[in-house]
Amino acid sequence: MKSTLKTSKKITLLALFASTGTLVCCALPITLVSLGMGTAVISLTSSFPFLMTLSEHKLWIFVLSGLLLFAGWFVYNRERACPVEPVLTELCQRTQKWNRRMLWISVGIWSIGFFAAFLALPLRQWLDL
Repeated sequence: MKSTLKTSKKITLLALFASTGTLVCCALPITLVSLGMGTAVISLTSSFPFLMTLSEHKLWIFVLSGLLLFAGWFVYNRERACPVEPVLTELCQRTQKWNRRMLWISVGIWSIGFFAAFLALPLRQWLDL
């Protein structure tokens, strides 16, 4: 049981980390440019050159983070039984609640990044703004 909880927590944290990468690579620069802060993006990319590499490989980043989110959902969705002992039951339920929250936060972050990276510009062009 302890091993399952550790695995569940690791997958959830990895999904959160990967989905946050989608924000850093795509949503943050696009948002800053949309708000008229293009100089901030230039400063950011010159200070952190790896952002350019992330942006160049955004499709792979989104595919990988989407697969991690799916793995997190799979871990979350399977049948789990908590131990009978009161202390372990409380710990198990708290961990499950934490994992559920982190998974949905990760899905939200991934969705924002996906919208900014792949849908914002075509939608803007379609609406002729």
